[in-house]
Amino acid sequence: MAEEKKTLEDLKTVVAEAAAEKAAAAAAAAAPADASDAADDGEAGDAAAPVEVVAEIIELREPVIDDLGRSYATGKRKDAVARVWIKPGKGTITVNGRDQNTYFARPVLRLIVNQPFEVVERTKQYDVTCTVKGGGLSGQAGAVKHGISKALELYEPALRPKLKAAGFLTRDSRVVERKKYGRRKARRSFQFSKR
Repeated sequence: MAEEKKTLEDLKTVVAEAAAEKAAAAAAAAAPADASDAADDGEAGDAAAPVEVVAEIIELREPVIDDLGRSYATGKRKDAVARVWIKPGKGTITVNGRDQNTYFARPVLRLIVNQPFEVVERTKQYDVTCTVKGGGLSGQAGAVKHGISKALELYEPALRPKLKAAGFLTRDSRVVERKKYGRRKARRSFQFSKR
């Protein structure tokens, strides 16, 4: 992680430099071909025709950071809603005032919470503070993961393609199916009694 964070201006300069290198390579490749054609025809070598290079500028959103240097996002999963703040730090994750190791005791839940950082290779670079309400521990872990992903995208907009490709920015719409009348649960029938 020796790379520095890229700002919008840095990306524009990198794209401009890449376009200039492509133009120089195209001009160098076209120059020998033009010279050999001119030698074959016996004509005087004119300057090579200018090559048009269209640089595709990637439009990035500006980072959304508050006065305290944090980005805020809301994550949801099942019935759980998580309010998440991230800021640069040592990688501590605090959930409802407690460390993530005590709040999410099962290793699987901690793995779910840390997935966004691993996908964008930002492990141990951000401190996370969140409050989460509703649902069970599994839904709460999913809500925190969703909130962290959205907050990371707001803090560093360049991370959006990786997070989107992993599916972390999409709210998981699966919720508990409603109970139906004439049934014990959503689909479970009452026990059948022949007599």
